[in-house]
Amino acid sequence: MYRMPDGDEIFIVDAHIALWDGSKENQLNVQGDQFISCFYDYHKNLSPKEYLWPKEKFLKYSADTLVEDVFVKGYVDMAIFQPVYLKEFYKNGFGDFAANQLLSEQYPGRLICNGTFDPRHGERGLEQLERDREKYGWTGVKLYTADWYRGSKGYKLTDDWSYRYLEKCQEIGITNIHVHKGPTIIPLNRDAFDVADIDDVASAFQGLNFIVEHVGLPRLEDFCWIATQERNVYGGLAVAMPFIHTRPRYFAEIISELLYWIGPDRILFGSDYAIWEPSWLIEKF
Repeated sequence: MYRMPDGDEIFIVDAHIALWDGSKENQLNVQGDQFISCFYDYHKNLSPKEYLWPKEKFLKYSADTLVEDVFVKGYVDMAIFQPVYLKEFYKNGFGDFAANQLLSEQYPGRLICNGTFDPRHGERGLEQLERDREKYGWTGVKLYTADWYRGSKGYKLTDDWSYRYLEKCQEIGITNIHVHKGPTIIPLNRDAFDVADIDDVASAFQGLNFIVEHVGLPRLEDFCWIATQERNVYGGLAVAMPFIHTRPRYFAEIISELLYWIGPDRILFGSDYAIWEPSWLIEKF
């Protein structure tokens, strides 16, 4: 809970956190090193100096560290895990569904565990999605449309298999579809994160909520035009938030455009922990 100077209290939901393993031991290849190093560059370049982490800590941090930074120091009342596979880069994947679930059980009512899927996994992946929904109780997923898989460097939400997975989500009660539509991360392909495919699926799947993480940056205008006509499209502020420190005027432009086009009820705060800690973002905001 964040207490304002006038005494008002604000209930904080951080809609974008992660517990990752980018350690050398888990890196499968040079791409694994490139990916986490790019994350670290974002962290170094957009964080206040007093919040900079040593790289070794950034590669792999503990669940206890997350709890301290997010809930104890970070003012956050509830947070949402947004895991991704990245199994072409990391031996055990970048995110860990079981670790997220364990932490949520230790702190009941504080954490929502989302999952993920990749439509290129075909029928096998559909069956796995059903099993994971049953096992973890997922009501949301985080999608990385630029993830690599067997020579493919991305997919679109409008692909035939993507449609089948979204149909399955609607059928089994996974209603919140968080999609990374923002800046690229080395070595991923920038164009594979293009926001345009949100338009089609938001119209086709009215029973699903599409949360566009990073509000489409650097394609903010495209996102706003889509979201203003698709009422089931929301904007996640992760990655946009830290510009409040390094480029406050740019952040003001982003938030004013979002408020004008879609209004406050469809904008979600997200720290993108552990790239950034929620405490200083909330204080500056």
